[in-house]
Amino acid sequence: MIKSANTKISAYQNYQYDYNVSHHMFIVLHRKNTIFLSFSNIIIKYIFALKQFLTIMAKTKYNLHLKGYVGGWDFDSDYVDFVLNKNTDKEVAVLIDSLGGQLNTALSISSAFRRHGNVHVHFVGMNASAATIASMGAKRITMDHSAMYLVHQCSQSFFEWGSLNATDMQNLIDNLEKQKSDLDKLDANVAEMYAGRCKKKSADLLELMKMGGWLTAQEALAWGFVDELTEFDDESAPVLTEAIAADFTAHGIPLPKMLTDTKSEDITAFRRFLQACVSVFHSQEKPNKIVPTISSEEKMKKTYSNICKTLACDSLEANDDKVTLTTAQLDSIEADITAKYKEITNLSADVDRLTKANSDLEEKLKKLPADTTNTIVDDKKDGGTNTEKSDIEKFYDTTNSAQALFDSLP
Repeated sequence: MIKSANTKISAYQNYQYDYNVSHHMFIVLHRKNTIFLSFSNIIIKYIFALKQFLTIMAKTKYNLHLKGYVGGWDFDSDYVDFVLNKNTDKEVAVLIDSLGGQLNTALSISSAFRRHGNVHVHFVGMNASAATIASMGAKRITMDHSAMYLVHQCSQSFFEWGSLNATDMQNLIDNLEKQKSDLDKLDANVAEMYAGRCKKKSADLLELMKMGGWLTAQEALAWGFVDELTEFDDESAPVLTEAIAADFTAHGIPLPKMLTDTKSEDITAFRRFLQACVSVFHSQEKPNKIVPTISSEEKMKKTYSNICKTLACDSLEANDDKVTLTTAQLDSIEADITAKYKEITNLSADVDRLTKANSDLEEKLKKLPADTTNTIVDDKKDGGTNTEKSDIEKFYDTTNSAQALFDSLP
C-alpha cells in the first residue's frame, strides 16, 4: 500500500511537473509572440513613416532644410557636410528659416557652401544673425517676398555675481576689455563677409550691424544680401506669435513691426508679453518728433506757386500726396522752362560781353591824359550845351539796363 501510494504520488507529481513546464513554455511562447508582434508593428510603422517621409522629400525641391537654432540638431554643420558630399556634381538647394544661433557653426556652414561651389540658398520666414552668415558662402541667394532679414553685432553671454574687491574688479575690467576686443574682431570679420557679398564698404555694413534693425525683403535686395525675390500666390506673410516673440527676447533680437497672431493665441497674453519687453527695448527707441500737419492743397500752393502760374491755375489737386498732370500741362511746363533757360543763356552772354567791354574801357581810361579844365559844366540845366553822353556813361547805362532785365526774371 505504501508502495502503491508512493507510486500514485509520484505519478501525480510527474503530471503536475509536466503541466507546470507546459504552462510555463506556453506563457514564454505567448510572451515571445507578443514581443515579436509588437516589434513587427513597430517595424511596419517605421517603414510606413519612412515611406511618407521619402514621398514628401521626393516632392520638395530642396536638398537641405535648415531650421531652428544654428548649431542645433536641425541646423548642424556635420549634416550639411554629409548632404554636400553626396551631391558634389550638382546644385544643392537649401531652405533656411532660422533666428540664428552659434557663430562658429554658421562660419563652418558658410565655408562648406563655398567649397562646394554650387549651393542655392532660399530664405523663408524670419531670418537673423547666424542664419544670414551661414548663407554667405552660397553661389546664389533668393528670398520670399514676405520674408524678413536681420543683421546685428556679435554678442556674448556675461554673468557676474558676488562681492568684488578692487583687485577682482580690475581683473573683471581687464577680462571685459579682452572680450570686447574679441567681439570687435568678430564684427569686423562678419562685416567683411557681408561687404564682399553686397559689393559695399565694410564700414557701411558695420554701421548697419550696429543699428540691428529688421529689413524687409525689398531692403535686403537693395543692400545686396540676396540676389532675387520670389513671390508665390499661396505665400502668406510671417506672423509674430507669442512663442516667436519669446525667442526674440531670449536671443536679444528686437521685435519687428508685423502682424500678430490673434487666432491661435490669446491677444491679451501677447500684450502682456510686449509690456514686459518695453523696458528691454526702450533704450533703442527714439522719441517721435511732433511735426505740424499741412493740408495737401496748402502745401501745393506754397511749394509749387511758379508751376501753377505757368499752368494758369490756382492750385493743384492732391490725392494721397500724389499729383496727376496731363500731357498738355507737362508740355507747357517744358516749353516754359526751355524759354527761361534760353533767356538766361542770352543774358549771361550779354553780361560777359559787357563785363569785357567794361574792362577794355577802364584800360583806355587809365591811358587818357588828365583833364586840366577848371570849368564845371552842368548839362542838366536848361540851355546846357553838353547833351551827348560819353562812352563810359553809355556803358554804365547799358549795364544797368541789363541788370534790371536780369533781375526782372522769376
